Amino acid sequence: MNKILIFLSLLSSLALAVPGDADKPIEIEAQSVLVDESTGFNQFMGDAIVTQGSIVLSAELIEVQTSDEEVESMVAKGSQQKPAKYIQSQPNQARFIEATAIEITYDVEKGLVFLIGDANLVQGFDSFSGETLEYDINNDKVLVEGSEDGTKRVKFKIAL
Repeated sequence: MNKILIFLSLLSSLALAVPGDADKPIEIEAQSVLVDESTGFNQFMGDAIVTQGSIVLSAELIEVQTSDEEVESMVAKGSQQKPAKYIQSQPNQARFIEATAIEITYDVEKGLVFLIGDANLVQGFDSFSGETLEYDINNDKVLVEGSEDGTKRVKFKIAL
């Protein structure tokens, strides 16, 4: 139990886009947890949900890598039938940012969210979809790419 509390205190160092999110406690729910303090690799399995302030990351499996008492990255792994989800409030948007993909990687240090496999992102009233998507939280930029074979093209819908 102490290992989980130590791990949760490490997660509180996340720097998120909404002011005050980093000061909020982190709550993690899952069917099972594997914490490896020697490597900093941690797994939360079975309908895992991570929440901190306005951010919610959910998937069947969430892997968290820590180093020197700081979170480096989170990887949420879903499936075609039940994709991973990322939801976050932003001060400059009227609506939440909502993203889904088969795999979502959040690079904490760089403030980047990578969506791989059936990537979808709704930001305000605009939506983006493609095979992969990169969302730069700090600079509010989105890069979407279709599949390499050209079968899945990029789609962008803007509300004026």
